[in-house]
Amino acid sequence: MIEKPWEGRFAEKTDRSVELFTSSIDVDKRLYAYDIDGSIAHCQMLAHASIITHEEAEKLIEGLGAIKREIQRGNFLFDHGLEDIHMHIETRLFQEVGKVAQKLHTARSRNDQVALDSRMYLREETRNIVRLLDILNTVIVSLAEENLEVIMPGYTHLQRAQPVLLAHHLLAYFEMFSRDRARLCDALKRINVLPLGSAALAGTTYPIDRQYTAGLLQFPEVSANSIDSVSDRDFMLEFLSCASIAMVHFSRLSEELILWSSAEFGFIGLPDAFSTGSSIMPQKKNPDVPELVRGKAGRVFGDLFALLTLMKSLPLAYNRDMQEDKPALFDAVDTIKACIEIYTAMLPRLKINKEILYRATTTGFLNATDLADYLVTKGMTFRESHSCVGKAVGYASSRKKELHELTIEEMKSFSTLIAEDIFGILTPEEMINRRTSFGGTARENVKAAIQSARQRLSEAECP
Repeated sequence: MIEKPWEGRFAEKTDRSVELFTSSIDVDKRLYAYDIDGSIAHCQMLAHASIITHEEAEKLIEGLGAIKREIQRGNFLFDHGLEDIHMHIETRLFQEVGKVAQKLHTARSRNDQVALDSRMYLREETRNIVRLLDILNTVIVSLAEENLEVIMPGYTHLQRAQPVLLAHHLLAYFEMFSRDRARLCDALKRINVLPLGSAALAGTTYPIDRQYTAGLLQFPEVSANSIDSVSDRDFMLEFLSCASIAMVHFSRLSEELILWSSAEFGFIGLPDAFSTGSSIMPQKKNPDVPELVRGKAGRVFGDLFALLTLMKSLPLAYNRDMQEDKPALFDAVDTIKACIEIYTAMLPRLKINKEILYRATTTGFLNATDLADYLVTKGMTFRESHSCVGKAVGYASSRKKELHELTIEEMKSFSTLIAEDIFGILTPEEMINRRTSFGGTARENVKAAIQSARQRLSEAECP
């Protein structure tokens, strides 16, 4: 049984079952690099403040570097008796450099230490996710540009509504993922705050220099309240909230890909390399990738709610419950990264069935609104034109015709304002190109939106 740093207070050794129950090493060992880098900066600060000598700091830093390399090589021995990554590194450091290792923990607590590790980890992973979103958005913009001429039905209530360019539809997701990116970049401002130096909860009596440590670890801000520093997890909650919103967008895109690839729609074909078959039905080609992404959205939502539930009734400051924050955080990070990467690889390989998409815009009276707008330009109020066109739709439907299939005489029976020029207005191409309002689906609008998107991607920055 391994000796605990707090054993001076206790008359009994920690029971092995308690060691196993309280251990978090299987989860938090992935923080080892951040823990070591934070400890190196702490050593440098202690020497800078003359709390330890520069020679002691050099010895500690050399030992910490050796441990980091040992873990990287996979030669490090983990033991549940040491609970967490902090105690593993400190214990191994004692074996490496001797008694001077016991000075490493001067002026800090595991409470501010784990807060530091978590912030350093999340800072790096948030930046990684932002970079992945930029790559995904580049793919979306390229896919939109390649399909600039493709016309498809736009939907409301999952009913065909009006024709739009496929590129316009795709760029809607560019905007969604751009907002996800912006949210994450904004969250970085609150993630990127140094908690080290808060100690257990009240600060420390040692003459530490927190600003010096912040500079070493590239934190632009130092936490202002030691109690808040060790008990705060809202930076994680904010990240999980951002991740959950992003997963909503992935789930909506997944739902469309699933529907569009079905025989009922036939709008797209998913690449074979990103599909699976059935164990019993030889003909099946299943959209497992988008289905799994859609399912993983619920998993990330669960991570957010797990941490919300964990934190909702904790008194200040640190409580051991907070050890359970990392499984949810790590899972959400891993999940959203995997979803971004798989979609970045899959989207360029979609087969776009252009003819089927176009044919879907020629049935279902998608040009009804354009007929109503036409009547407005002839002097009719929109409410009157709406009623007039509704009657025309009912008439055409009863005769199994589309509006553009009616004769001019039939058209005029609903309004004498209708002339021969109406038929040029009711084509999908014309309906699209007339929607020139900013943000609309007109070809020139979408072409400009693609150029703007590329410019935004080239100028994108994140703290």
